[in-house]
Amino acid sequence: MKSTKILPVIVAIASLILGACSGAGLALGAAAPAVQSNTYKQSAGAGAPLASAPEAPNSETAADVAALQSSYEAIYQKVNPSVVTIEIGSRPADFNPQGGLGRRGSAQNGPGNQSQIVPSAEGSGFIWDSAGHIVTNNHVVDGAARITVTFSDGSSYDARVVGYDANTDLAVIQVVGAPSSLLTPMTVGDSTQVKVGALVVAIGNPFGLANTMTTGIVSAISRSIQAGASNGPNGPSKGQSFSIPDVIQTDAAINPGNSGGVLVDMNGTLIGVPSQIESPGGSNSGIGFAIPSAIVSQVAPQLISKGVAVHSYLGIAGSTVTPDAIRSLHLKDPIQGILVASVVAGGPAAAAGLKPATVDTNGVPNAVGDIITGIDGKAIARFEDLVSYLYTNTQPGQAVVLDILRAGKQIQVSVTLGTQPRN
Repeated sequence: MKSTKILPVIVAIASLILGACSGAGLALGAAAPAVQSNTYKQSAGAGAPLASAPEAPNSETAADVAALQSSYEAIYQKVNPSVVTIEIGSRPADFNPQGGLGRRGSAQNGPGNQSQIVPSAEGSGFIWDSAGHIVTNNHVVDGAARITVTFSDGSSYDARVVGYDANTDLAVIQVVGAPSSLLTPMTVGDSTQVKVGALVVAIGNPFGLANTMTTGIVSAISRSIQAGASNGPNGPSKGQSFSIPDVIQTDAAINPGNSGGVLVDMNGTLIGVPSQIESPGGSNSGIGFAIPSAIVSQVAPQLISKGVAVHSYLGIAGSTVTPDAIRSLHLKDPIQGILVASVVAGGPAAAAGLKPATVDTNGVPNAVGDIITGIDGKAIARFEDLVSYLYTNTQPGQAVVLDILRAGKQIQVSVTLGTQPRN
């Protein structure tokens, strides 16, 4: 497929770690000795300090702690059988790591290995159905010559790629010969109901440590991350990258190897698939990103039935209108919407006549393009809102009506959406 050159649509999140194969080390160190802090009192008539007796824990607090611990234990018992470890093997000449949340393995290619397939990366996945379909990240299995799936009981089986969607960083594989007793499908929840502050649990294979559980909270919602370009079965893509909307941010520990695993709520239902982290060092620093279950529920069935997933395509690059943009472009405040930076030649937006901003030779805007303020009667304040609406509410071939501010006047433009180019 011919690539369409697209300018960046949003400012990129610094130091995002993509892909199944970034290097990572496991640091081991001695724990610091515990220090007991005592409160001292001055007793009447005596100068010697006396250590006060430690306060007995409140019975209600102890009961709350016990209940929370019991909940975590129950979640692990419910979810862990549905989570698997994925190891991929690659041919050295073909292997092209993309970096990220997978775990790079040591390549061992002895003279007796006629297939020239070496262990190259590990990640995570979860069982989708009783037919043996397993959902993971595209970057975990991207370019794999061999896939091995290990279940929570330690048994391993070969698997094959059924379908992949680089534009959402999701893929479906299927195990071969696994007994039905091992195929416990994951319960999928509704990520659209997730709220900031909710307790969450992540289970996966960080640093190759299978069946690892970490806990935390939802620290933000409605984030947007960039999906990486693919180097899949049909060869390398041309490097296009699209935004994945409605991403869940969490402070639960997410590390290399967690890719493709699960982020669940306190009912043990899937709300997201860990995919990326923000970290200067390649390991957890408290900011992890999970693809929302609403997108997983939309994409996985398409990959199983057709091997591909389709998404609506508008064909613009742009950015959220910020106060700085309002001042520099001499716009009338207040304005909320998306400034159209460029329009893809031959795309749906171009066919509908959307007008981009123009810039001088130094890249400084010298003419304001269209500002999209709404779609199908719904106000749009951020670029992420537009991408989310397209993913959630539209299909290729569908006509949408854009509310546009053009040269100070509000107009409406009808656009027939295309199909997002596939990496």
